[in-house]
Amino acid sequence: MGLAKEFRDFAMKGNVIDMAVGVIIGTAFGKIVASLVEDVIMPPLGKVIGDVNFSDLAISLGLGGDGKTEVLWKYGNFLQITFQFLIVALVLFMVIRSINKLKKPEPAPPPPAPIAPPRQEVLLQEIRDLLAKK
Repeated sequence: MGLAKEFRDFAMKGNVIDMAVGVIIGTAFGKIVASLVEDVIMPPLGKVIGDVNFSDLAISLGLGGDGKTEVLWKYGNFLQITFQFLIVALVLFMVIRSINKLKKPEPAPPPPAPIAPPRQEVLLQEIRDLLAKK
């Protein structure tokens, strides 16, 4: 019974639940960004550079060992994923930047009060001041 209780305590910790929520939201956000890149950004970009669909870009390396199948070096998909990564990084940067601007800066702690000199030093200063007046 101790193992089950220990596991339940572990699974119900705030950090584990927060992490699970973050992973789920991150997965959904990834799908949104993938659609943004593939469906919104890449078609106009391909049109601007000459009706190019990046995921179709490939170089033929010749025929395969069977002599019938063409071997393709599909670098277009790599470009597509690289653009997707750059857009995700930019979006995350903008989101974090906005969140940081919304956060209220914590007030600076008040400066510590000056430490009073010991009683002996105060008396010596008073004696010095009296002698200086004479």
